[in-house]
Amino acid sequence: MLIAVAMNPPAFADDCAVLLHGLWRTENSMGRMEKSLAEAGYRVLNIEYESTEKPIALLAEEAVREGIDGCQDADSIHFVTHSMGGILLRQFLEQNEIPRLGRVVMLGPPNQGSEVIDRYGDLPGFEWFSGPAGLQLGTGEASVPRSLGPAHFDLGIIAGTQSVNPILSRTLPGPDDGKVSVDATRVDGMDDHLELPVTHVFMMRDKEVIEQVQHFLANGQFKRAAESGSSGAVHSDNP
Repeated sequence: MLIAVAMNPPAFADDCAVLLHGLWRTENSMGRMEKSLAEAGYRVLNIEYESTEKPIALLAEEAVREGIDGCQDADSIHFVTHSMGGILLRQFLEQNEIPRLGRVVMLGPPNQGSEVIDRYGDLPGFEWFSGPAGLQLGTGEASVPRSLGPAHFDLGIIAGTQSVNPILSRTLPGPDDGKVSVDATRVDGMDDHLELPVTHVFMMRDKEVIEQVQHFLANGQFKRAAESGSSGAVHSDNP
């Protein structure tokens, strides 16, 4: 397992930001996020893990633990996750505490599972493609996300509302990002929820998403539309 580390003099005492990519991705997918947070003064650990090799529980123990170990001397440990990366963090927190846990931003997390897995999980070759963790991301009895409890930490969630895959979108109820519906990103206990016109595949590289991540890590809430100056449709609610 590899860790990409970017270090700059921290702007927030000694705050560490751990990045967890999603299923089928690598740490390269979080590269733009890593660079931006490092420039903002965070010590950044961009964790690489083999997302298709093991079930969620084992991936969570390895990837999240590695991030924590790399931030042992930090004043606060924040997390920014994409897709399944958010489920790894929730799974880890079901059994463990993270000392000095700061704020968490999840991008497109399937917190209630995804109907895409329900629809295509039984197809020949799907398990080989997605690995055991991918099959655990549905909405049925085997769903890991739906078995997890509410969030007991400072959590902001960004959901995408655009799709580049209309076939997959037809399996999802309501607005979606091509892999996860907006409603499925929600979880009890979240502090803020924001909808942006981005796709699941590329949201972690979007400029507006990155700005919103930085704003939540610093302030505990997302920018509202009037503040962000975004030309896209933005919906945010703070339960």
